[in-house]
Amino acid sequence: MTVGGRADGRPMVFAHGFGCDQNMWRLVTPAFADDHRLVLFDHVGAGGSALTAWDPERYATLEGYARDVVEICEELDLTDAVLVGHSVGASICVLAAAQAPSRIGALVLVGPSPRYIDDPPYRGGFSEADIEELLESLDSNYLGWSGAMAPVIMGNPERPELAAELTNSFCRTDPEIARHFARVTFTADNRDDLGRVDLPTLVLQCRDDAIAPPEVGTYVHRSVPGSTLVVLDATGHCPQLSAPDQVITAIRGFLPPAAPGTT
Repeated sequence: MTVGGRADGRPMVFAHGFGCDQNMWRLVTPAFADDHRLVLFDHVGAGGSALTAWDPERYATLEGYARDVVEICEELDLTDAVLVGHSVGASICVLAAAQAPSRIGALVLVGPSPRYIDDPPYRGGFSEADIEELLESLDSNYLGWSGAMAPVIMGNPERPELAAELTNSFCRTDPEIARHFARVTFTADNRDDLGRVDLPTLVLQCRDDAIAPPEVGTYVHRSVPGSTLVVLDATGHCPQLSAPDQVITAIRGFLPPAAPGTT
């Protein structure tokens, strides 16, 4: 966990997605350092996290990862925190907000997907066979899967350095935990949780995303009462790396003017 920014500012807690770590936010967080207390962390199994903390039972569902977010908020005694979650981290933040409503004040969901598997008329972007093939490939050759999937997830083929960074991030993740987290991530169904959100919520959707297509962003927006949808003029699933200025602008437009808060 890394804590920085303005000590008395409104807290912002950043939750990364599958195969990533807190470093993925490095192009976005400096823009908020003068006004907000910034909290970044690595999910257990990713980045610099303590691998000994991983428990297959605790992390059998996304609820376990959400409890980690809540425990961070409790440890730092955060209130009115803005949870910023990317990809599966967005679902984790939705669950965390339900677990600790007194500590969470707003949600920013970047490329969220409450369910990756199609369930007509709902379109998640993948068939059940697609997901099983993806998970089998990951199980049999994690490094090979990482090298093949990173360019698909990142998009922006004209900027190969972005895919290379994501590949390296995958390779820093413990393979056993990654396989487990992937199955939890890609088979989860958190659609019903969206309707229970009663916080100001910003949904950020890229106009072209192979992992969470535009229909998913629209679905999340329609399912979360009173939410705001911003479609970024960006491609790929990681706009915090490929289009950080757009992400910053959208979040600034969503959050009220910063003022000293209680942390």
